[in-house]
Amino acid sequence: MTAWPNPFIMQNSDPFILRTEQHYYFTASIPEYNRLEIRRADTLMGLREAKPVTVWRKPDRGPYSQLIWAPELHRFGEQWVIYFAAAPACGYINGLFQHRMYALVCDDDDPLTGYWQACRRIFTPYDTFSLDGSHFVHQGKHWYLWAQKDPFVAANTCIYLAELEKNPWTLKGQTVMISQPELAWENAEVGVNEAPAALLYGDRLFVSYSAGATDENYCMGLLWIDKDADLLQRSNWQKSPCPVFSTSVENKQFGPGHNGFTLDEHGRHVMVYHTRNHTGRRGDGVWDPSRHTRLKYFHWRDDGMPDFGVPPAQNLYSGP
Repeated sequence: MTAWPNPFIMQNSDPFILRTEQHYYFTASIPEYNRLEIRRADTLMGLREAKPVTVWRKPDRGPYSQLIWAPELHRFGEQWVIYFAAAPACGYINGLFQHRMYALVCDDDDPLTGYWQACRRIFTPYDTFSLDGSHFVHQGKHWYLWAQKDPFVAANTCIYLAELEKNPWTLKGQTVMISQPELAWENAEVGVNEAPAALLYGDRLFVSYSAGATDENYCMGLLWIDKDADLLQRSNWQKSPCPVFSTSVENKQFGPGHNGFTLDEHGRHVMVYHTRNHTGRRGDGVWDPSRHTRLKYFHWRDDGMPDFGVPPAQNLYSGP
């Protein structure tokens, strides 16, 4: 296969794919922002037609009753966990939404039919706008990545990292900011670093992230660190001076971002992301459902760095 159907899944933004030994699982933000859905399939392509299963619905009121954003399904030891962000209301405070981060945990074997425990909030050093929580295992430790408003930084959100305790919702010890909007393309409108995703390859640990305004200026940046280095030492992290994946006017793909990584059945690297096929945002950008999930193969350069290429044009899939 040289290309995936594009779009892969319509009106699903902030996509994430978890690959286990048995299955592929897919989660994303849905246009209503009112529930958490999981798709499961035996193959990556099978996710496209898999029936979404609702595993949680938001309450009518309370701290996590509005704008359910960016769910990610992970394995934490023998547990399933869904990280997501939610707000108590749809309005702004000081120009920002009111989101905080939460974790749902399931101890059963099947996350589609199992019992999901009550929401647990993920507390960070600042009680500020926060979202896009993600998890990875490295150096024998569980790590949590997220985006948050730093009260001492003018930008909207920065990228943070912390080790997790023996559960998936409690941060352990030191928290470190590993990136903030400091380059022109990261400050296209409001100054955003968000949606971090970790990927280990060769001698480096990579963290991709999204930056800039959520219109056609949205794009992906890249951080990396030696795989044996101290992750909590900010000076060990390096940043690409330019975007690594951005709008393709020629292919009519605008504002790619909020990506994740997976492998296909043959072990080839695949990036999952969303983008629009038009510029700007229609109406209230938050409620514009035109960000669709896409998949793309990418390759590794001889120097060990990823090459994501450009967002491919919409296509009519003709099979492998």
